[in-house]
Formats: sequence, structure tokens, C-alpha cells
Amino acid sequence: MAGWLAAIATCMVPCAAFAGQTAAPAGQQPESSTTAQAPMTKAQAKELFRSVDEIMSFVSSDSKLPIEHRVKRKLISRDQVNRYLTKKFNEDEGTKRMERSEIVLKKFGLLDRDFHLRPFLLSLLTEQIAGFYDNKTKTVNLLDWIPPDQQKPVLAHELTHALQDQKVGLTKWSDVTLENTANNVQQDNQHIQMDEADTARDAVAEGQAMAVFVDYTLRPTGKTLADAPELGDRLQDMAADSNGSPVMARAPLLLQQSLLFPYTDGLSFEQAILVKKGAQAAFADVLENPPSSSFEIMNPQAYMSHAPVPVLRLPDIHPLLDAEYTPYDVGVMGELDVRMLTELFGGRKVATALAPQWAGGVYYAAQRKSAVTEAEKDSTASIALLYYSRWKNADAARSFLCVYASEIPRKYSGVVRRTQDEADGNEQIYSTNEGDVLLSISGDGVFISEGFELPLARKLRDQIVGIQPTGPLQTAQVQPHELSLGLAHTLSSFGIIRAAALQRYTFEGYPSTAR
Repeated sequence: MAGWLAAIATCMVPCAAFAGQTAAPAGQQPESSTTAQAPMTKAQAKELFRSVDEIMSFVSSDSKLPIEHRVKRKLISRDQVNRYLTKKFNEDEGTKRMERSEIVLKKFGLLDRDFHLRPFLLSLLTEQIAGFYDNKTKTVNLLDWIPPDQQKPVLAHELTHALQDQKVGLTKWSDVTLENTANNVQQDNQHIQMDEADTARDAVAEGQAMAVFVDYTLRPTGKTLADAPELGDRLQDMAADSNGSPVMARAPLLLQQSLLFPYTDGLSFEQAILVKKGAQAAFADVLENPPSSSFEIMNPQAYMSHAPVPVLRLPDIHPLLDAEYTPYDVGVMGELDVRMLTELFGGRKVATALAPQWAGGVYYAAQRKSAVTEAEKDSTASIALLYYSRWKNADAARSFLCVYASEIPRKYSGVVRRTQDEADGNEQIYSTNEGDVLLSISGDGVFISEGFELPLARKLRDQIVGIQPTGPLQTAQVQPHELSLGLAHTLSSFGIIRAAALQRYTFEGYPSTAR
């Protein structure tokens, strides 16, 4: 979805770093990430600095990305990292857009109404960081509290970002979103056409770095990700395990899945291309011609075959809204969003079945001009929301409608269904503490309005349904960002995500578990 996560998109440390610390050997409990550790000795620091060039050579050989120049390196303390991250988090424009989009996530039900995103993410950042490559200063930042042997696999990940940066210039390459709020129909559709590109590119950058990271740790086995394709699913399962990360373990599903998406789904995307087309195609070629949507990341065969990506449009709804509402957010509910939404509302089995049936989705949020105080503006009651989705068949559309309808009584209080106002069996109408809710189905399309008064909701529905193409799907030049992915984009730019289960697979000399 648009404004939310890819809104969080602008880079603070413009290239993501896979963060990792060692897992404890079998039979021991992992050390808490907050436990104080002694800084490394001068001899250890010298060894770690020396290893950068050696690991850089491995990364280049594994990825076929050439080394254009030496990478600067810097040793920093935990306090320096935490101060840096906190300062960047407080000052970054992406953080401001994230905070603005938080209310839309709550309106959809992807976050609880009483959840406070900012302090939670600060806690997550300071827990998860374990090194990063800064593409603004062209420097790999090494951590003085992690022993060199444990930090070297992380370096393989970070130095992949360094070679990506030398190849395409990551600062510009990774951030192609539109910055401003859309205020007219042309801008609405520009956002819908363009804004998901950076989150798809994050998945490429992190997927490539994860592929090299895995190959580096598999060296004792003689295997690589390309010739052990069964590792992909296993790694996905491992990454879902939040053991070793107390903050991640209590994160909402939205945060867990969206934060891991660039690493897990990005790795699967890269692996699929590696197996079918080789390293040149999976690294340099993908950097030069990156995917543009989570649909392509989740369906790498669609990317490789240049299959069309589902694209919906918005008509000019501003004449209906602008007297009483201010434009707030517009974007895509993509396949990942649908997977998370249906898992939250209906469970994992429902999500697994329904998400692949997604065939496009667009949403629009507006804020009531009557909301004047900060408290009023921060309330979901100030936001009116519409969402139109298309599905591969009518059965899938109706299943999604049922799943979404089941959540209405949990999202709002004072819910009363008004069957007497429903025009036919294709409508569901509710009164809630935040206004009217209209759910409507027509063929393979589902329209949802929350907060707009019923007569206005029906006018919006008729305009939006009427403008959609009935022929073959068109492919956007650059796809929009999804509501749930801007967060991944912004936080990965800090250089985070530890993924404790992946560490158990990679670290401490246990590569044999991959056999």
C-alpha cells in the first residue's frame, strides 16, 4: 500500500544491510542482543579490516559483479550505532511519511488502533542492527562488539551492497518514489503507476545480498544456492522464526512479514533466476532491468516471462470529495498486502489460497476537513477510505468479501448491519462508530468504502468500477508501492534485520544442516 511503507522509503543509510549475530551452539541459550559485549582487540580489528578485501573478492566471484574500486571501512561502537540510527530516524523524511501513513494501516485493520509505531520501530532498530554499508559515504561500517569470525558472513552481505552501488549507484537506483501527496486525478494515477518500484528494488538488493551471504556460509559444503534449490523454502521457514529477537517476536504480523519480505521473498526471487539463468542474469541483469512490483518478486516466473502486472486506475473523484475532504493517501493494495490482510482476518490457510488469486487493487484515503485538532487528525475516525480490488474469478472475489466482512465488527464498535438499505444481495451496509461502511461485489471486483456516507460511497463505487479496463491487463512502466512495503524500504535502509533462524543455519560452522 502506498503512503505507508514505501512512503517510509527514503533512505537514511541508503543501502540495506543484513544484520546478524551468532546463534548459540546447540544446547545453549542465545545471548541477549542487549547484553554488553567487550569491544574487540586491536589484533581482532586488524584481522577484520584485512578480511574485507578477501571477502570482497569472493562476493565479486560469486555475483559476477566487478570490483571498480576499494571500499572504505570503519569500526564503530554500539553506542555510536544507536545514536546514529536514532538521529537518522528522527530526521528522515521517510519516517515522517511513515508516521502519516500509520493511520491508514490502522483504518484497514493491519495495525491495532492503540499500537504506537514510532517507539516500537526505534526499539526494533536498536535491537536488530549488526553492521551496514553506507552508500553515501561508500563505507562499510564494522561493529566493534562482534568477533571477526562471526562478522565475516555479515560482511559478505554488506559488500554485495557495495558492488551493487558501484554497478548502478544505489542512492538514486533504490529511491524512485513520488514524494508529495496526490491532489488531482493525474497525480493519483501517477502515484499508482510509479510508487512500488523502490520496494521491489529493495527485494532485489537484499535478495542478491542474501544469496551471496548463503553461498559464503555454504563454502565448507561445496554447495551454492544455485545448485541446492531446496534451500529456498527451508530458509523462508527459518526466517519466520523470531527466536533471538524479543522485539520482533512481539511485532504485529504486518511488521514481521513486511520487514522480512525483502530478505526472504527477495532471496527466493533471486534463487529462481539463478537456477534458471545463472549469476549474470540474477545480479547484473536484474540490477539493470529491475522488477517493479511485489507481484513480480513473489512470482519470479512472471518477471522472467515479462507477464503483465495487474494495474487498476482511479477516475477523477476529487469533485465528489474536495469540498469536505482533504487528499491523504493513494496507492496499491498488492499481493503481499492481500496475503497479510487475509491472514490477519481469516488465518494462514485462507491467505495461502486467496493471495495468488489477486488481480489488482487500489485504495484512496481522505481526511475530513472537520478534523481540526491534532487529536482529531490522529484518529482513524477522521479518515474515510475506499478500496477496490479485482480477482482472477468471481469465487475468489466473494471469498475475499466474506473474509473482509468478518473483520468489520472487530475493527469498529456499535456495528449494526442495515439490510433494509441494501439494494440487492451484492451489497452489505453497516453503521459503525466511524460512519457508514459499504461492501459491494460485482463479478470479479470487490468495492469497500469505510467512513464515506452511503450515497457518496455508491457514487464513488460506480465511477471506480466503470473506469476499469475490461480487456487484457496493462503493465505499468513502474508499479506503485504497496501500503505494507514502505516500512521495509525505510527500515532496510537503516541496515537492519537479524533473522535469528537464518543465523542458526549460517553461523557457528553448521552448514551441514543444509544438506
